[in-house]
Amino acid sequence: MHRRRFLQGLATTGAAVGLYAAGSDPVAAASTSFTATPKTTAPPVRVALSKISTQGHQLLGSFKQATLDWQVFEDLTQPDGELILVSGGVACVLSKRTEPSFAADGAPYFGMQLADIALAEADLLADYLLAHGEPDEAQVRLAAPPVASQLNPENYYGRLPWTTFVGTRQCADTMPVYTSGSTRTYHSDQIFAELHDPKRVARRREGLLGGWMPAVHKVVPIDDDRWYDVLVFADVDATDRFVVQTWHRTALIEHGSISKVAYGHSYPSYPPRRLPPEPAAFYAALLRFHDDWQAELSGISVASIPAPGWSDMARYAFARELVVRPDGTYPKYGAVDRDYYGNEYDGFQDTFTSSLYANLEWGRFAQAAAVLDEYFTDFVQDNGLINMRGAETAQFGLTLSLLARYAVYAGDLALLRKHRPKIEATAQVLLELHDESLKLASSDPGYGLIHGWNESDACLFPDPTLWWKPYYANSAMAARGLYDLAAVWPNIAPGDTARSHDWRRRADMLREQTVRTLRANIRHDLKPPYIGPLPGAKLTFRESLAKETPSEQQWPHRAYAELLQADILPDELAHLVIDCMRGHGATSIGVVANIGPVSKDGRDILGFISYGYAQQLLRLGRIDEYLLFLYAHRHHAHTPGSWTAGEVSDISGGMPLFCIPAQMTIPLLLRWALVFDDSAGETLYMGRAIPRAWMASGQPVGIERAPTRWGYVSFRLQTSSNGDVEGELTLPDRGSPKDTWLSLRAPTGKRLAEARLDGVAIDAADRRDDAVRVRGKSGQRIEVAARFI
Repeated sequence: MHRRRFLQGLATTGAAVGLYAAGSDPVAAASTSFTATPKTTAPPVRVALSKISTQGHQLLGSFKQATLDWQVFEDLTQPDGELILVSGGVACVLSKRTEPSFAADGAPYFGMQLADIALAEADLLADYLLAHGEPDEAQVRLAAPPVASQLNPENYYGRLPWTTFVGTRQCADTMPVYTSGSTRTYHSDQIFAELHDPKRVARRREGLLGGWMPAVHKVVPIDDDRWYDVLVFADVDATDRFVVQTWHRTALIEHGSISKVAYGHSYPSYPPRRLPPEPAAFYAALLRFHDDWQAELSGISVASIPAPGWSDMARYAFARELVVRPDGTYPKYGAVDRDYYGNEYDGFQDTFTSSLYANLEWGRFAQAAAVLDEYFTDFVQDNGLINMRGAETAQFGLTLSLLARYAVYAGDLALLRKHRPKIEATAQVLLELHDESLKLASSDPGYGLIHGWNESDACLFPDPTLWWKPYYANSAMAARGLYDLAAVWPNIAPGDTARSHDWRRRADMLREQTVRTLRANIRHDLKPPYIGPLPGAKLTFRESLAKETPSEQQWPHRAYAELLQADILPDELAHLVIDCMRGHGATSIGVVANIGPVSKDGRDILGFISYGYAQQLLRLGRIDEYLLFLYAHRHHAHTPGSWTAGEVSDISGGMPLFCIPAQMTIPLLLRWALVFDDSAGETLYMGRAIPRAWMASGQPVGIERAPTRWGYVSFRLQTSSNGDVEGELTLPDRGSPKDTWLSLRAPTGKRLAEARLDGVAIDAADRRDDAVRVRGKSGQRIEVAARFI
């Protein structure tokens, strides 16, 4: 159900990847190699002036910062021309790259009717895009109108439709930015009246200054070689607790020059006491903004992606998280509006788990530690329950799994020991629920399966007990979390072996019962075979939502995604669940759908929590579907250019409600496409889901210092025009997985003919299609050579 419709209705009616092979001791080395430390101030990022050119750029002015004199140059020959700040022999380069916020010409949906797409059980758009194998990103982008391209005032209940926002780490609130570039306190249409015209502004392009920094750039075209250019960013020097101070530049660009410009700071003029800032003050603030945000994200793993925007999009998610979280650490589910910035959402488990997961995967251990400490201090109670209205049962298991991942990646046992009583209590919540299920008759469909709410919103209804049910995801994720935590517990609590043995025993019981019960509830009379989100259901989720009000199968999207993420099912059952979802109405453009009663008006995309589904696609080698999920999430769950992620996004161009867990999805998906490991804790995959188009680009593809349970790993691949591949990889630096595989995904129409590692040819036993087994010592650097034909 769409969140706004759900809340309006209430008003009117009153696993995560596992971590360890059996018997392994992954934390011992980590505790000496990976220690979470406070963020250090990195030196300012500068580029040697000799490596860039300002030829053809306009000199806009100068300013002084500390003891240095700076000049401002900007390429005004095109809307995406870079802005360069120069001092002596160094420069600060702020790139621009915008995306159209409006739909492309021509019929959407490849000529299909929205009603047919919405009503069909099969995911028609996914079927179309996957018909010839790996999907084309450009085609995926055109599959439906962009998010926020059709802004209907009726959808906002009297509020102005903002599409992005700005802020700082230190401020406890954010400032929305509207389509024209205005904020709630500064109005760009007071400078240029045409920016008040919704039809003109609807044809805008949007982006981020510097590629990924939280500075809004809007381009509103007038005609050939003429456009309005709007820049907005938050003042990083401001110390207000709740008031977001903002800098503004609103300009008319004509034929390669600025013909009119206005600079502003937070508010309109009130002469003579409040006058517009001088240009020098704006550009000096811009330099400080650049340096501040570069420092905030220093130390992050660096990905090399030839396709525009991907690396920036991942990095921007972490910047936006710091903007959304007061002081960069206190949790907030949304921004701007009460839904979802109100305190009643602060303890939402998905906010915690998505943040901890993404920050760990990109090597942001200090931020991961801060998020973990904050959550367990303020939002986990002594009895293991959360300080929030409604717990999601499967998220307890995911929390335990991610705590284990934190132990292995960061090696910060001290923080986990600090919260040991609450961690034990969290596990005990699951054990007590499991004990209750074992009291049922063995003939009960829910025997041996954990009963509990799967979705937090269940607690908002008159009778929440309707959803106190044995959803498969509850037990699956509990099994994953207990198993993973048991593997590291001897390091966290030396001597407490009985507890870890019991957790492992319970995990085995839950896994076996989940698999046994799921097999017994498969409906082979439907094609593809159908499995519901919980045992004993007689109707499919679509039938139940149509006939039963309310339905115990409400929110099945979460139940399916968490079941798959836990990765406790045998491969054939995991394939069956995925095929069931795609064939019976649970996906939209290849992404998990936000499942509600069927309507001819839409087939919404679930922007958050759905990454568990994608994770299982990758594990099973369903790479084409994984890439469709990646592309569709970027282009149909985010606003173009400004990259505001929606909790639930329709596919007809509406503006969704923002939530930060949805924003953290792209970093996870991109990281896993480059570096991924199996749930057994035995195998490391590099390049498993690199798009073939990226390999064909002739540009480098790879990642530097990606953390894994065995240490940091890096690789880089580059394909020449004649099909030769050159590159290098560095194996993990503090341990060795049982197997390491490097995928060399051939460009479309080609195949891998040969591959060599350090000059030695790979024999047939060490090849699987386009992947080669890598053998070497911990920390070893290996040269890669291959040839496509």
